[in-house]
Amino acid sequence: MMSNLFLKPQLHLLPIPSKFIFSHTFNKPSITFSTTASFSYGPSLHKSTNPHHQNDDDVDILNEQTFTRVFNLAALRVPSAECSSLENRLRGHLLNWPRIRNIARVPGDEIDPSIAPLLGQQIHAEDDNKGKSDENGDFLISSSVLYRDKLAKTFNTRGYVNFRNLAKISRPKRNKKNEKEGEFVEVEGNKRVGKNGYVEVEVVEEENGVDEGLRKLIGEEFVISKWRGSTRLLLLDERYKNCGVEELPEAIKAVLKEYAEKSTTLTFELVRCKLTLFYDYWQMNEILEAMLPEGMIVPTAFETVGHIAHLNLREEHLPYKKLIAKVVLDKNKPKIRTVANKIDSIDNEYRTMQLEVLAGNHSLVTTLTENGLRFHVDLAKVYWNSRLGTERQRLLSGFTRNDVVCDVFSGVGPLAISAAKIVKRVYANDLNPYAVEYLERNSVLNKLERKIKVFNMDGRRFIKAMFASDKAHSITQVVMNLPNDAAEFLDAFRGIYKDRPKDGEFTFPMIHVYGFSKAEDPEFNFHERIRIALLEVAVNVDMRRVRLVAPGKWMLCASFILPKSVAFANTAVDA
Repeated sequence: MMSNLFLKPQLHLLPIPSKFIFSHTFNKPSITFSTTASFSYGPSLHKSTNPHHQNDDDVDILNEQTFTRVFNLAALRVPSAECSSLENRLRGHLLNWPRIRNIARVPGDEIDPSIAPLLGQQIHAEDDNKGKSDENGDFLISSSVLYRDKLAKTFNTRGYVNFRNLAKISRPKRNKKNEKEGEFVEVEGNKRVGKNGYVEVEVVEEENGVDEGLRKLIGEEFVISKWRGSTRLLLLDERYKNCGVEELPEAIKAVLKEYAEKSTTLTFELVRCKLTLFYDYWQMNEILEAMLPEGMIVPTAFETVGHIAHLNLREEHLPYKKLIAKVVLDKNKPKIRTVANKIDSIDNEYRTMQLEVLAGNHSLVTTLTENGLRFHVDLAKVYWNSRLGTERQRLLSGFTRNDVVCDVFSGVGPLAISAAKIVKRVYANDLNPYAVEYLERNSVLNKLERKIKVFNMDGRRFIKAMFASDKAHSITQVVMNLPNDAAEFLDAFRGIYKDRPKDGEFTFPMIHVYGFSKAEDPEFNFHERIRIALLEVAVNVDMRRVRLVAPGKWMLCASFILPKSVAFANTAVDA
């Protein structure tokens, strides 16, 4: 007899007085386990069998069936009333695989007609009242327990439709997505089919006699030829897949014997089963590891920008880029809807990335959230780096309500708009006109446009213009987050106050400048570049490493107060 089932949340069954039996099992050769032998635990795509032929000719098409794996296991068929307690007792000897329940529901385990009379008036009371209703249209059920059970079964997406008094106040909102996901099991003949199922168990029950080992274990008087009542499967560890009853560990046999002695009507059965794991079961790294050639680095890391996954594939991955993108998309739905790969380094003046969409929606326009604020971004036209979110938060934590921030390379405004919630005023600039457009849009989106003044000009020109205006005395913080070139823009601060009297009151801003360094001592190397740009030897700099962007390449942040000698420097002498 063959039956298929899916490991899914169990449905409610009507409790019945069960008359359980001990049944047969299969005979298998004795197997001895060695404590020194190596054994690979857990599911893997590199072991078990694949029922589908794999075609490696087309590297652009992902065949999900090639990742189906079948594992041979053994299971204990037990009464459903005892399955939870037995699972706790036998936990160390059960399958215990990730994302797979140790308890499997057996299809077709409804109440046996031969024991229906044991239920007596409960069944007949429900049948007699079926279709009858009172003057309000509510069903008449004599038993309060059955009445509550009827209520629970009748409640659906339209509420208590058969109970007029409850229908109006109980009708929930229709949610097609949740309604679809909830229908996880349907019956087709003798099969239980899960619409979203990724694990299937096929059970083979041999009915050609009772296992002799089971007779010796529990006694002749407990053996009867047939199951009655609701049952479940306890999936045993894969080491026991070829074992008979006598070859099972003594701990399992002791627990079974203990339960058998408690009731003369209790039964257990050892059966063989096939556990099938489909494509949806396996995680992203497991699929990629099995799909890519042996020894190739598995590209599991990517940056997330809204619903877009931004990959940075190596040259060796490019022949498999479509497959990699499809796996990333499948395993990160619904959060990820687009997968793109950077095809060239960032070398244009607007610092935008050249991206190739590999899977999903081809639009690179997305909306994301950072620090409780929403940002519209088009990765095809502007720059965004989610990995700098922590660094931006660190900078924001040092700002106060009395600060005035000048963001020289603001982009779409992740720092400028976040700072506007804290500080008195923000002046934000970017050379990219598309970034300025999104900066203004995001300011309005977050209702902070009154505290942000937006500029579209070159960074050096912006610095000189700001400190030549009457706003110079109020600026307390300057942020220069353009790591590739920001240090070279520091010369714009030389002589910003040269035309003003030195005995006046001036505010010398705190400057936060970012840069890359591949030197053995990146802090010393970046400090030297700052001193060269400012033409100042004595610059007290607070240096910190932000992150390692590539092997041997650090991103650093240097914070320092603009020296008075630099602000009043005579630029005519420099020329």
